[in-house]
Amino acid sequence: MRWLITLAAALSLAAQEIPRSEYPQPQFQREQWLNLNGRWDFEFDDGNAGIEEGWFTGTRKFSRNILVPFCFESAKSGIGDTSFHPWVWYQRAIDIPGAWKGRRVLLHFGAVDYRAQVWVNGRMAGAHEGGHVPFRSDITPLLKAGANIITVRAEDPPTDRYIPRGKQYWEPKSRGIFYTRTTGIWQPVWLEATGESYLERVRVTPMNDGSVRFEADIQRPREDSEFHATIRSGSNVVAGAMSVNDGTRATASAFVRNAKLWSIQTPNLYDVIFELRSGGRVLDRVHSYFGFRSIAVEGGRVAINGRPVYLKFVLDQGYWPESTLTPPSDDAIQYDIRLAKEMGFNGARKHQKLEDPRFLYWADKMGFLVSSEMANAYLYDEGYVERFTREWIEALNRDYNHPSIIMWVPINESWGTPNLREPRQQAHLKALYTLTKSLDPVRLVIDNDGWEHTDMTDLFATHDYIARGDLLESKYKDLGRPGAPVPNVSRLSLIPGYAYNGTPFYLSEFGGIAYIPAGAKVPAESWGYSGVEKTQDAALKRLTGLYEAIASTPAFIGICYTQLTDVEQEVNGLLTFDRKPKFDVGHIRALNEKLR
Repeated sequence: MRWLITLAAALSLAAQEIPRSEYPQPQFQREQWLNLNGRWDFEFDDGNAGIEEGWFTGTRKFSRNILVPFCFESAKSGIGDTSFHPWVWYQRAIDIPGAWKGRRVLLHFGAVDYRAQVWVNGRMAGAHEGGHVPFRSDITPLLKAGANIITVRAEDPPTDRYIPRGKQYWEPKSRGIFYTRTTGIWQPVWLEATGESYLERVRVTPMNDGSVRFEADIQRPREDSEFHATIRSGSNVVAGAMSVNDGTRATASAFVRNAKLWSIQTPNLYDVIFELRSGGRVLDRVHSYFGFRSIAVEGGRVAINGRPVYLKFVLDQGYWPESTLTPPSDDAIQYDIRLAKEMGFNGARKHQKLEDPRFLYWADKMGFLVSSEMANAYLYDEGYVERFTREWIEALNRDYNHPSIIMWVPINESWGTPNLREPRQQAHLKALYTLTKSLDPVRLVIDNDGWEHTDMTDLFATHDYIARGDLLESKYKDLGRPGAPVPNVSRLSLIPGYAYNGTPFYLSEFGGIAYIPAGAKVPAESWGYSGVEKTQDAALKRLTGLYEAIASTPAFIGICYTQLTDVEQEVNGLLTFDRKPKFDVGHIRALNEKLR
């Protein structure tokens, strides 16, 4: 009954607002900060008149309010309107703490979908395009004594399939594998105080021998400033590094003796404090952490710290009934990870969503592997290439330091590249692989998860929703044998003209067994791959057959079961949409334990 107690606690906390103590970006935390989640004034702008009418000046009274960071489509926001509203406005007054006098003030947005413009006291503070990655503005010159007005305009064209949108549907009502849209602010908003010179980000590259390299980007650098990194294990300082900055860049290296490695079983993490100093003064201080671990393909298997690991992933789309893409609470995040681990999974394929940094924080803390996947567009043109590539680079920069992430997936099932027989779309696919490798040479990269691979991929990922175990075993019995062809699935496994490059076979989507428990509330149009099983026994029988077939196919080095939870009308989950297990948790764990 342990899961029942945990579930009750998670759902209880989900009904509350996000606690102020939960810092939005745990890998880059400053001591002086102010959470701006909560009630904001809000307005739809269906006629797109707000700019011309000067809504950004702070003089207009908006007619609604919304609970940030939840999108207006979600019930949690207090609005719950799922119809098309391409332009929306937010506004709230803030008071800057007196202790921040003389400090620079940064305004952070975790994510705003899709285009954002920000004003402070009627003056432009910044703009950003990309609905899944963070941005910030230094608003110091725009502040005044007393109350200050922050105004945000978000634009999200609901039917534009050339922008990265993931599973957000471009028609008014959810259908099939596509779900409710997310418009506007959907991740936390916060303020921070820092010095006249400050750290923009620090890239951390640890090696298994205990060495670690820090690369710091600095804003408003001073000629005499120094970058310092102090590494702690618990309360003990175990290493340090210092470097004089070279303009806007500083690099430093340190060595930790007898470094404890991060793994699934022992997710050891080291705290690190970054400081920018000048003449003995601390200009900026940031708290972070990292883990020592390696990821590679060795001997035809995925290896973590040199030891082979069978990937037992579950597909996780990161949707919640009342909050869509925004996690309702930290406890809700931990509950999903904990229950996945109890079912015998060692990781999640975050599907068509760049997950909230706090999910990645808990994956780091709890020893849970992550396959990180970009939210894709659906159609291809030059504008798509530019905006997708820019946002993917921002995603890699945001999440580079997380030890739980072991692979990157820029493209899923040819989304955004629907005609891969065309040379330029092939070039884009291969360019994304090489671009990702150029920015992160230490992780695995899949070029096109599911099918239509090039000769550039670190794992040969296949999606196959074959219904029965005997059919799966027959189809893949020769997989990996010399001269044996690679079976095709819904599309060709390889783009014509390309040959299999010898990488390990990864069944990165399978199962999708639909079952609706008695009493579960689901939409009338609910569906599942290969239909919906009428009984729990029938669903378990089919699930068991698939697992047994995979266990007898040694060429597979990992799996990803579809999926962790039901999502709206899609009822392929091991859990219902409100996170109630459909099957005995121990039974699912026993099936996963057969895979080695």
